[in-house]
Amino acid sequence: MMRYPKLPARAGLCCLVAVAVAAATAGAAIASTTPAASAAQAASTPPACSQTPQPTGPTTVTTIGQAYNCIFAHYYSGPVLDDRVLLAGAFGGLTEELDRLGVDQPDATMPALTGNRDGDWAAFAAVYSRVIGKVPPRDVQQVAAAAMTSMVAALNDNHARWAYPAQQPPGEVPGETYGVGGAISPSEGLAEYAPGAVLPPLTVTSVDPGSPFARAGIRPGDIIVSVDGAPPFADGMPSAGVFRLLLETQQYPPQALRITVRWPVTGATRTITVSPGLYKAPAQSVTAKLLDGDIGYVQILGFYPDVASQVQTAVTDMEKTATLRGLILDLRGNGGGVSTGVSQLLGEFEHGTAYAYGCTVTGACTADYPDATVPLLHLPLAVLTDRDCASGCDSFSGAVKDLHLGTLIGTRTAGIVAGPAAGWALDDGSQLGLPAMHVLGADHELINGIGVAPDYYIPYTARDLATGDDPDIAKALALLKA
Repeated sequence: MMRYPKLPARAGLCCLVAVAVAAATAGAAIASTTPAASAAQAASTPPACSQTPQPTGPTTVTTIGQAYNCIFAHYYSGPVLDDRVLLAGAFGGLTEELDRLGVDQPDATMPALTGNRDGDWAAFAAVYSRVIGKVPPRDVQQVAAAAMTSMVAALNDNHARWAYPAQQPPGEVPGETYGVGGAISPSEGLAEYAPGAVLPPLTVTSVDPGSPFARAGIRPGDIIVSVDGAPPFADGMPSAGVFRLLLETQQYPPQALRITVRWPVTGATRTITVSPGLYKAPAQSVTAKLLDGDIGYVQILGFYPDVASQVQTAVTDMEKTATLRGLILDLRGNGGGVSTGVSQLLGEFEHGTAYAYGCTVTGACTADYPDATVPLLHLPLAVLTDRDCASGCDSFSGAVKDLHLGTLIGTRTAGIVAGPAAGWALDDGSQLGLPAMHVLGADHELINGIGVAPDYYIPYTARDLATGDDPDIAKALALLKA
């Protein structure tokens, strides 16, 4: 499943700042402010956001105001953004959560807004403070988190997010990770940010050794039929609730899930109960092997800062026993990573030509180039893609196609590549991830929301996973051998 802030094998959508999993609704008890204190906060100017981490505390009206101003100062469209979009989103989240908790109020009504940022904030903050002052203390943080989350969601940007520090599982030590230890396709990120691209079935694509999934007997190729009795798709559309349940297994405290899976080879089904827990984290490294004696295969599950050096080392090791005729890069399920990982890996195949452009809201664009300090590999290239190839993986795949560096095989990429986000700390210990620019491909084309189409459309199915067949690799071998 997707994980933050670490950039592990099933890394999250990048190129995002490393931020904590948004666990504002995890249920931790945080003391609320008094109505008088809230009114004082509303009347004051919130402090500026910064890139210095802050201690964890309650999310107050001051925090929301801090995020509000931070968006105008640092977000891509901040200079031209209508403040009413943000405040309507925040108030909508506030009232939805009040209703969900059964604590709605008759005077929880959006104030009149004029489009003046400071005046609109003062009007919003006054009403928010009055409303939150009547919320039961146990619910204050949850309601505040809903307002904050909805305000950021109003940007409709797949790389803008708010993340509140998650509770850490007790006893965690370096080298361990927490969760159920499995990756699924379509991923939770695709279901959240591109639901129209999500197609059934929901398939387990990999299982970490020693993880709760592995101990429960879950296998790659298993099709998830239901989670706690609910199907992941209804009339072909993804169930946000089911995907959210799977994502929340990465949060603490644990929530046991009752999962029914079907084995695609025989059709046999079984139901198991899985509880997330600590287990030894999989190494953040590439997987490499020789295929057919002289074709290199490298699987890359995330664009880590040192991914290019790992690929170079893998190729060098394979060349000790074979004269390579080509290289297959398997990017299926690659959720992205850091932008330097993308530019360095591209540097193994191209120097001197821009592979992407970061553009401001006014249209000023800055070119991104492959890292010319990385030695070229001089190998014919085939790249395997799928709908879970997102963010940095979108960018890399787009560069391979636009710059004619190799052949893309598989299915269209995710198209979740708005732009790399910087992290901004707020006074409650949370962070905002805000892209300052939006990204275009090497030909100045838009990839975000669209994805990169493969040269050869060959879906990789649950049955293929279960049986060990791989039509994408078979096609890549045929092309590189030709």
